[in-house]
Amino acid sequence: MSKLKQLAGETVLYGLGSIVPRMINFLQVPLHTINMFSEAEYGEITKLYAYVAVINIIYMFGMETAYFRFATKPEADPKRIFNLAQTSVIIISGSLSLVLLLTASPIASALQASHSNFITWLVFTMLIDAIVAIPFAQLRLQKKAFRFAAAKILNVIIVLGLNYYFLKLNYDPAIGVGYVFLATLMANALFIVFFIKTLLSWRPAWDKTLSPQMFRYAYPVMITGVAGMINEMFSRSMLDWWLPENFYRGVSQKEAGGIFGACYKFAVFMNLGIQAFRYAAEPFFFSNAQDKNSTKLFALVNHFFIIACCVVWLSISINLDILKYIIGENFWLGLPIVPVLLLAYLFLGVYYNISVWFKLTDKTHYGTIITLIGVAVTVAGNYFLIPVAGFMGSAMAALACYATMAVICFGLGQKHYPIPYWVTRDVGYIVFTGALIRLLSNVQFESQWLATGFHAAIIMAFIALIYWIEKKNLTRPSHPEF
Repeated sequence: MSKLKQLAGETVLYGLGSIVPRMINFLQVPLHTINMFSEAEYGEITKLYAYVAVINIIYMFGMETAYFRFATKPEADPKRIFNLAQTSVIIISGSLSLVLLLTASPIASALQASHSNFITWLVFTMLIDAIVAIPFAQLRLQKKAFRFAAAKILNVIIVLGLNYYFLKLNYDPAIGVGYVFLATLMANALFIVFFIKTLLSWRPAWDKTLSPQMFRYAYPVMITGVAGMINEMFSRSMLDWWLPENFYRGVSQKEAGGIFGACYKFAVFMNLGIQAFRYAAEPFFFSNAQDKNSTKLFALVNHFFIIACCVVWLSISINLDILKYIIGENFWLGLPIVPVLLLAYLFLGVYYNISVWFKLTDKTHYGTIITLIGVAVTVAGNYFLIPVAGFMGSAMAALACYATMAVICFGLGQKHYPIPYWVTRDVGYIVFTGALIRLLSNVQFESQWLATGFHAAIIMAFIALIYWIEKKNLTRPSHPEF
């Protein structure tokens, strides 16, 4: 089980690199919203960063995944593949940055940004992110998870410190929300220092055979990423369009969108775990692809991944009675959607996990097709369900989207790259966890202490039951090759 233990350990480290920065980053919310920026100003920050999230994916062009794929081939020279990938990213991101910088003023007008400098600062931020993307991927491939996590955590600490300095100690109203973008740019610039040795060792390279192959492999990954990001952003605005007036008494469409968005935050707990797992698993899958037992290993990884997600799903869902105090009382109306959204993200994690087949077979265009189907399910689901179910309709649409993507990906994968997944047992865990959550939602306590203690006991019993069921897989050397 050494390979699984190594993957689990790396996932924990990447989790620290994802969760800790998010927790530190959360401290910016009161800094920005309490006696600092108006709702409109804060909305400008949110909107511009939403565009950045999409454009960043175009900047990377899927080259991180291409780097993993080509650098782990038996005949590959990892250093040369690094040079080829880095060259491609710099050419793409540099060209796009030049266009965006030359059109910063009209872009600022179109996006209603307060100043064109904001666009300039964001462009340079995205350019730096692109320049260090392959070096970060190299750390993952070299299994240097601690260094990866340390860099991410340090970056967010610097961002928070600069925000405090600019907004509390050196504030100029003429710059206003621009300080937020400037702080991020300055902190990200330190990534260049962090990777200076790696970047100085890079040599521009182009291979007339490999480079086109890497582009053909990467661009469907990029399209999939853009479609997925648009899918996630788009779903949160549909309540504003399709929720009937007065569906919730005294709640407008815009307020409903805010409630949904606040409750959506609880799904981040599942999403962060999935992101940490992806950081560790993607290079893991590519590195072990040539192993004769790789398909059995991938199936076992997916099995324990689903178990871990079920523990998170249960833990958050039954403790909403205490977790709800993270958000304001006027947002509690949307809390029933949280278990559904957590399940949706569980299926999204399964999709990412089983999508290994089209990455290993160089059929990445299937990822684009599957994601576009998911977008269609999201739009149709929201259109038909929001008018009759409100928040829950949108949450169910997200669940339908990600479950559909997982099922289609599984079906195609078994045809092109069969992996003996433990389908019956995995589905059994999901069904059992869902039934348990549903049952416990009907159990009410007058005392919060008693309720919290009961829920803690349930979680511990659930974990003990899993250990009893999976004991043979965890302790017996029935899989010595893993």
